[in-house]
Amino acid sequence: MRRLVYLVASTIDGFIAGPDGSDPTGPAGFWPIPPDYVDHLREEYPETLPGPAREALGVTAEGRHFDTVLEGRGSYEIGLRAGVDDAFPHLRHLVFSRTLERVPAAAVELVSTDPVERVRQLKREPGRDLWLIGGAGLARSLYPEIDRLVVKLAPLTIGAGLPLFSQEAEFNPAVWDLTNHHALAGGALFLTYDRTRPQDHPTP
Repeated sequence: MRRLVYLVASTIDGFIAGPDGSDPTGPAGFWPIPPDYVDHLREEYPETLPGPAREALGVTAEGRHFDTVLEGRGSYEIGLRAGVDDAFPHLRHLVFSRTLERVPAAAVELVSTDPVERVRQLKREPGRDLWLIGGAGLARSLYPEIDRLVVKLAPLTIGAGLPLFSQEAEFNPAVWDLTNHHALAGGALFLTYDRTRPQDHPTP
């Protein structure tokens, strides 16, 4: 069965964006993006680079992990404000929103129904894993369905901002197994965690 993978960049103190939720990697952003960070994405996760970045870097690889990307309205609208109506034309692209009536890109699928049920349907379909890009609100809604976390941990703290699962997330502890890690010279860490299900560690 396909897994839902929340692959997301985070600060050391657990934030994915500043308090206003705007793109921290944009022209006025504060997020460090050293060359080795881009190189690692290009080699390991080429499908997670947006279309314009892939074109600029000459990336044509289909990718190793994902064939589908899921995002919420806020995350999608960041791209729209930058003039990009489908940042991932090389992937099946779903946008989850109960308020949007349409999206300008014909290839983008707008989902207004229950995100958990839609993800469960997608998991049953053949294909590679599902990439949850964000935002935090959608990640909060899909929290019980996330099978893997890939945290791109930046050597950065910001003190306040938008946390991984939004400020409205409920207290709901989950245990994760560290299954892979990769440290870059520029200071970023790529940390892969798989959710520990109750059946994985039965009571003696």
